[in-house]
Amino acid sequence: MAERNIQTLVCGECKSKNYHYQAGKKRADKTKVEVSKYCRPCKKHTPHKEAKS
Repeated sequence: MAERNIQTLVCGECKSKNYHYQAGKKRADKTKVEVSKYCRPCKKHTPHKEAKS
């Protein structure tokens, strides 16, 4: 079976860890993921970046 890593997304403004997702160990691009997601502490949509793992 393919191994998966659990990645954490961190809010760009308040630095809270809000979202998690799974990524394959052999990702073709090793760039950090950045997605606009809703942050409950900020109460608005903010850019979320992949945390250091």
